[in-house]
Amino acid sequence: MASSQARTIHCKIGPSILNSNLASLGDECHRMMEEGADYLHLDVMDGHFVPAITFGHQMVQSLRKALPKSKCWFDMHMMVQDPDRFIKDMADAGADQYVFHVEATQDVDKTIRKVKEAGMKVGVAIKPKTPVEVVLPYVEHVDLVLVMTVEPGAGGQKFMDDMMPKVKTLRKRFAELDIEVDGGAGANLIVSGTAVVKSESPRDVMVKMREAVRVQIPNWKNISS
Repeated sequence: MASSQARTIHCKIGPSILNSNLASLGDECHRMMEEGADYLHLDVMDGHFVPAITFGHQMVQSLRKALPKSKCWFDMHMMVQDPDRFIKDMADAGADQYVFHVEATQDVDKTIRKVKEAGMKVGVAIKPKTPVEVVLPYVEHVDLVLVMTVEPGAGGQKFMDDMMPKVKTLRKRFAELDIEVDGGAGANLIVSGTAVVKSESPRDVMVKMREAVRVQIPNWKNISS
């Protein structure tokens, strides 16, 4: 964790805008924030680290003009090879947080340092097949850890319950760490795509998600193996 000060963790909900109507993305982002989202989760794919291609810093820059930093936090999930090459452009475009995959860089410490130097918060992500132990040496230097519960780069996959022991390990060792997943016990940052974005009442869905996590937070201090 980047800060050494004691902190209270909170549940936050970040809709994945990739599940929105991309023809009206700016309006969709506004709608999610008005419905009670805590932040927006932006999935960036380069066609190399994952097969799919989504969008780059130009889209982020356009969205930032429509949603100023004072009103919206951009959480960038960088599913890209060699994440260092995108850091400056994303920072200049208005990204707030840069989450990259440990599998995508040869020097994780260097990438963490570059993200911080660019003025963004930094997170590290691990794919389902990556052991949680790989990320442990970096936890003290980042702001969050993203545990993938599906393979990155494709939608409509079934939630992998067997990823939850990774979250449990992280929560047990780092009680105040921000852990991000797309659902699951022990995580406090919940990314949700279709369940929120396609709902007739996104606000109600996010309220239920937030409450389901909030009631569990007091128990996390007692998590055991």
